[in-house]
Amino acid sequence: MYPDIPFWLSIACIAAGFAVLAWSADAFVDGASALAKAFGVSPFVIGMVIIGFGTSAPELCVSALSGACGHSDLSLGNAYGSCVFNIAVILGVAALIKPIVVKPSVVFVAVPSLVAIALLSCFLVAHGGGFSRMDGAILLVVFAVLLPLYCWYDQSQKKRDETGAAVATGASLPLWKAWLLLFVGLALLVGSSHVLVWGCVDLARAMGVSELLIGLTIVAMGTSLPELASAVASARKGEHEFVIGNIVGSNIFNTLAVVGLAGTISPFKNVSPYLLSRDLPIMVFTTVLIGVFGLNYRSPHEPKAIGRAVGVLWLLLFAAYMALMLVQETK
Repeated sequence: MYPDIPFWLSIACIAAGFAVLAWSADAFVDGASALAKAFGVSPFVIGMVIIGFGTSAPELCVSALSGACGHSDLSLGNAYGSCVFNIAVILGVAALIKPIVVKPSVVFVAVPSLVAIALLSCFLVAHGGGFSRMDGAILLVVFAVLLPLYCWYDQSQKKRDETGAAVATGASLPLWKAWLLLFVGLALLVGSSHVLVWGCVDLARAMGVSELLIGLTIVAMGTSLPELASAVASARKGEHEFVIGNIVGSNIFNTLAVVGLAGTISPFKNVSPYLLSRDLPIMVFTTVLIGVFGLNYRSPHEPKAIGRAVGVLWLLLFAAYMALMLVQETK
């Protein structure tokens, strides 16, 4: 996927990738926040639709191209592996930076929706041993129905919770500047992620690391770098709904739109048995943990903050998942 480049250029790509990634994430979040205030849209919807779907562009490209070339395990592994990474690593890192406030609607609506989508995927894989074009079409239809319904629900919740106070505080960006930051930030997020992954892949090759190990670690997690960068920027700015919306939107997009589109382009046959026995169950488990840790048990209708201890737990869980995956895949 990435051609060989000189060693010094690998180092330059890594340094430049990190620098541009940090700046573009800040610009992207600033633009999204300004648009949410300007149009009165729920920050969660902005995080889910614009940030979540926009930062999932690398997963869409990689999975669609892999599916078209007949690499079904790579395509599905990229989509579902990114979902686990989004929760365990991105939400874990964001919680370490600043406790993340989770709304009851996330616990009672978003989490059950994501679990139901994962169970639907399990059923489709178990039923036919892969994804047919019909299965891909089913996932796309569910995506087309679920997205507007959830956006409508969250907007209605926002209007019900409004107290009449001004939504925006402080100086707001001009609308043209907000759109500019949004699109330029997104383009640089995706582009700098690929530059960074390119440099890391070539550096790993130079160090004698196997191509399989590179694919399982650097490339797979590299497609989630835009989500990680935007979540870190959102957490630093205290934009909790952007963080959660980013993860929920990205996972909905990966499991329905990415897998559905790739399966429609080229049916997946004879997928890895680890998909049903390892990856999808772990994706369901990490999703359920959002509800377990995000539920306010004393007052279920009040938000609750996910603290640093939970962030550490998620990161340890992901480390265990990576160890299990590497042991199984390198046998």
